[in-house]
Amino acid sequence: MAKSTKNRVGKVGRRGIVAPKSSSAAPVVSPPVPRPSSRSLVLVVSGPGGAGKTTLCEKLSAMSGGRLALSISCTTRAPRGSEVDGRHYFFVSREEFERGIAAGNFAEHAEVAGNYYGTPRPFIEQQLAAGHDVLLDIDVQGGDSVRRMYGARVVSVFVLPPSRRILEERLRGRGTDSAERVRARMELAEREIVRAGDYDYLVINGRQEEAIAEIDAIRRAEHARLTREGSGAAWALKTWS
Repeated sequence: MAKSTKNRVGKVGRRGIVAPKSSSAAPVVSPPVPRPSSRSLVLVVSGPGGAGKTTLCEKLSAMSGGRLALSISCTTRAPRGSEVDGRHYFFVSREEFERGIAAGNFAEHAEVAGNYYGTPRPFIEQQLAAGHDVLLDIDVQGGDSVRRMYGARVVSVFVLPPSRRILEERLRGRGTDSAERVRARMELAEREIVRAGDYDYLVINGRQEEAIAEIDAIRRAEHARLTREGSGAAWALKTWS
C-alpha cells in the first residue's frame, strides 16, 4: 500500500523545510543531510495526465538550488502548443531515438500511440556521480524500468488530483484534446491509478505549494532513514565520533 502524505506535512526539525498547512508562505526546499555521492536518490514521480506532476517537478527542481536535477525526456512526437525543445522534451527523430535504444542510452523507453518516449541514461549517471538527486517525471511503465535498473536508490511518489471529477476538468481545460481524446486519457488514467499501490508514497495535488512541500519532505526523510542502505543518515552515524 502506498504511503499517503495528504497535506499533513508541517515543520520538520529545528530548521523546518516547509510552512505548516495554515501558512501561506511558499515552501523552501532545503539541502539534504551530507551523504556520499554514491548514495544519491532517484526520485520517480508518476501519475495520470492532468494530475499536475510536471509542474510540481519543475518547481521542485527549480527551488532545490541544483541539488535535485530534473531529467528531461526524449520523444519522437511533434511539439504541442508552447512546448520548447530542451525544456519540456528533447524532440528527436525516430532514427535518432532508435540509435539511442541500440546504444543503451535510455534508462527506460516506450512507444505510445506511434511515438517513442524515453529517459536519457547518461544524464542520470552524471548527476548521481556528482552527488545530486535526480527527479524523473515518468509514467508507471517507466517507473518499473527505473526501479529495476537503480534498485534501492529509487524513491517513488504517485501524484493524484483531489478527485476524478477534478482530473477530468483539468484534462478538458487544457483545450488541446478532442472529447474522444479526453475519454481515452481518462481510461488510461484509470489503468494508471490502479498501479498507485506499487509506489512508496501518495501525494494528493490539491494545493500546489503543499504538494511541492510534501514531495520535498519525502526526499529529505529518505535521506535521513537509517534503514536505507548508504543513506546520508546511515553514513553520518557510521562516521560520527
